[in-house]
Amino acid sequence: MGSKDSGGVTAARESVGRYGIWNAGLRSDDPALRGEIAEAAAELDELGFGAIWLGGSSSVEHAARVLDATPRIAVATGILSIWEHEADAVAASTAAVEAAHPDRFLLGLGVSHAQLADRYRRPYSAMVAYLDALDAAPAPVPAERRVLAALGPKMLELSRDRAGGAHPYLVTPEHTEQARTLLGYGPLLAPELKVVLETDPAVAREIARGYLAVYLAMPNYTNSFLRLGFEEADFTGGGSDRLIDTVFAWGDEDRIRRRIASFHAAGADHVALQIVTGQDRSVLPRAEWRRLAEVLA
Repeated sequence: MGSKDSGGVTAARESVGRYGIWNAGLRSDDPALRGEIAEAAAELDELGFGAIWLGGSSSVEHAARVLDATPRIAVATGILSIWEHEADAVAASTAAVEAAHPDRFLLGLGVSHAQLADRYRRPYSAMVAYLDALDAAPAPVPAERRVLAALGPKMLELSRDRAGGAHPYLVTPEHTEQARTLLGYGPLLAPELKVVLETDPAVAREIARGYLAVYLAMPNYTNSFLRLGFEEADFTGGGSDRLIDTVFAWGDEDRIRRRIASFHAAGADHVALQIVTGQDRSVLPRAEWRRLAEVLA
């Protein structure tokens, strides 16, 4: 992607396109699923999506397997937890992947959550130290090759100053607008958006609530929602209708297209779309990915 000064971040935008797929199942370590994962990733490439974001606590090695299975599509960790991987090892793995698949890998980094990381402490300072370590590694990771899972202003500013951009998860168009203001024009802004391909409001919201409930127990997300004007009452019962309708795209094709377009209109360069079906999260929603490709076309 080059350097920020030479317009490399614009190249980052071009490498991921306007739409991507966010999915945790594609990073499965189950050997029995390797063939299906490779086939599904190759199909996403053929469908024209610009990037695959490997959800959950993914690794460079997970990304390498998907890159090996695809000829064109960009692949990003969305996200790699800084508590689980030593910076020197990540830098070395990133250099190897870049050599094998030039300009197709983005290192998405995040501080995860206190409930999930035993060593969780002073997350902002820990991220700064981690980026310092990546810069000082024998094979440094260039700033433009990494993006940060940023929600609050300080992490967004760090995404601007020490990375190629931001990959905010579970956000709204209003958050995207605020993030673009903080990032400025250059850095990549690639928010995640959950999609339920269901037109019945009651069914769609039931599916969404079943998925959202776990995140409403995490202060990083609820604090972000509070900054955006939601209230504690919006977090009960799996989420109010107002919250569900803001952080999920559901409905007919036109409604879903408009919801995705609202993120681009707010300043997103790329939207990482996560299909939510109500099934087990390890099931790859391949039929729904095909439908979504048709919606976007």
